[in-house]
Amino acid sequence: MALLSILCYPDPRLHTVAKPVTAVDARVRLLVSDMLQTMYEASGIGLAATQVDVHERLIVVDVSQERDQPLVLINPELVWTSPGKRLNEEGCLSVPGIYDGVERFDAVHVRALDAQGKSRVIEACDLLAVCVQHEMDHLLGKVFVEYLSPLKRNRIKTKMLKARREDVR
Repeated sequence: MALLSILCYPDPRLHTVAKPVTAVDARVRLLVSDMLQTMYEASGIGLAATQVDVHERLIVVDVSQERDQPLVLINPELVWTSPGKRLNEEGCLSVPGIYDGVERFDAVHVRALDAQGKSRVIEACDLLAVCVQHEMDHLLGKVFVEYLSPLKRNRIKTKMLKARREDVR
C-alpha cells in the first residue's frame, strides 16, 4: 500500500472526465487499497480516482464514525434520486480548508461494482448520499466549488494558488 498525491484545485487534471474501469483486477484492487489509505491518512470521508490523477470511474467512501466501513464503487451510476434536495456544507480533499453549501439530493440509489467486481445497488441517504454525489461529480470532472458563485469560486482559486506558491518556498 502507498500514499497517493492528491491533486489540488485549480489543477486542470481535476476536470478530466474519467473512463470506465474495464476489469476489476489486481491493479484496480491495489488502487482501491492505496486510495483508502490515502483517504484515511488525509482524514477524508471520500476520494475519487480523479483526485489522485487516475482517470477511471472509481470512488472510495467511509462515513462511519470508527472509519471501518469502507465502500468501494467502481463504475458508479445513479439509478434513482429522491424528489427532495437539501443544502449541505461540503469540503474536499482537493480544496483543503474550504467549506461551503451545495444542494444535493436527500437520497440516491447507485449501481456499481465492488472491489471483487460484483454488481450491487447502494441505497444512500444523509451524509453517505452527499458524499457519493460529491465523489461521482469528480468522475465527471466537476469540483464542488463549481456549484458556487463565480465570485466565490475566483476567491477560492486565488487562495489555493497563493497557498501553493507559499508551499513551494
